[in-house]
Amino acid sequence: MKKPELLAPAGSFEKAKTAFLYGADAVYAGTSSLSLRTRAEMEDNDLEKTIKYAHSIGKKVYTAINIYAWDENYEEITKQARMLEKLKVDAVIVADGGIVEIIKKEAPNVEVHISTQANIVSSHTANFWNKNGAKRVILGRELNKNQIKEIIKNTPKDLETEIFVHGAICFGYSGRCFLSDFLAGRSANLGDCAQSCRWAYNVYVEEHNKPGNLMPVEYDDKGTYIFSSKDLCLIKEIPEIIEMGVDSLKIEGRLKTEYYLASVVNAYRNAIDDYIENPEKYDYTKYIKELEKTKTRGLTTFYFNDRDNKDFQEYEGKQYNPNYEFGGKIIDSSNNKILVEIKNKLNVGDILEVIIPNKTEPYEFKIENLWDADTDEEIQFVNPGKAGQSVKLEIPINVKNGWIIRRKK
Repeated sequence: MKKPELLAPAGSFEKAKTAFLYGADAVYAGTSSLSLRTRAEMEDNDLEKTIKYAHSIGKKVYTAINIYAWDENYEEITKQARMLEKLKVDAVIVADGGIVEIIKKEAPNVEVHISTQANIVSSHTANFWNKNGAKRVILGRELNKNQIKEIIKNTPKDLETEIFVHGAICFGYSGRCFLSDFLAGRSANLGDCAQSCRWAYNVYVEEHNKPGNLMPVEYDDKGTYIFSSKDLCLIKEIPEIIEMGVDSLKIEGRLKTEYYLASVVNAYRNAIDDYIENPEKYDYTKYIKELEKTKTRGLTTFYFNDRDNKDFQEYEGKQYNPNYEFGGKIIDSSNNKILVEIKNKLNVGDILEVIIPNKTEPYEFKIENLWDADTDEEIQFVNPGKAGQSVKLEIPINVKNGWIIRRKK
């Protein structure tokens, strides 16, 4: 049985470190200007630090240049390709054939992975990209499990397959959507999506015999979220995915928090390892409990089990998480009083959970005391009033720097 790679998003150097700490084998990140998440915080110097750090611990970094480029983009693309060759990035994620040619010419030692944006939904397309230099294809989220099996069966053994297993689903076909550009002047295909599919809309119909007589379609006080989708979650399907031979399992979310990364990466890391170690005892329910503590729109398997599935629209539109939030990040564990960078208000008496790498169940404890990080004076609460705001508290177990804490509301 082959253990697949667990691939996590990295919107910044710190997020990459969190993903690695909680079990990612590799991360994917954007360049400063040429990926489909231009609002992520990964500047070129952060990318360099991320690659060096990853290689020092035996991990990998893939960089996305997965825009659909205009001619005026190619001068910058060429510069970025040369930079990535120099940095020794492990692969470049590409959707545009023109960019593939640039990567092959300017970064010949870097693997080419074909993005889900390229709409790879058949073995014929996968084989085409393989013949044109691709080491890996990232399959379209629109496929079901039988179609994925057929693609793996009918492509070369050395062509790797990657699928999304968790995260947001785009209303467009494999993410190719022009709605944001039309409504907000921000092109999703150039990395600047305004997420117009998540907006509330008022919908009207026009009576044929009375032009201009607009009648509203029924909706509640929030409007109607006719384009918004639930979030993909294939944690229950991990055994099938491993058995079919998928090479890499991808988590979506370069703009998500370190708390999201710790929770989701840790859940999938434990799920993969537990199934490999003891297939007969795989129980997805304990991982679902952890995933549901993150901010989510509701979860769906989308088309993986059934191409006729229609239960993936999120008509409420909003992400929700009524019971938990990002508490903080441990930044100094060398003393009895642990220094924590806070992300939400903490009070004496609050219930916190430490998310422990490689362990499914978190450690729960109650805040008995808080101390000011600068004066060491005892306090009753602390607000995240500034970037890097921190506090000292006692945690009844041994913890390490970088571990993430969630707060139970």
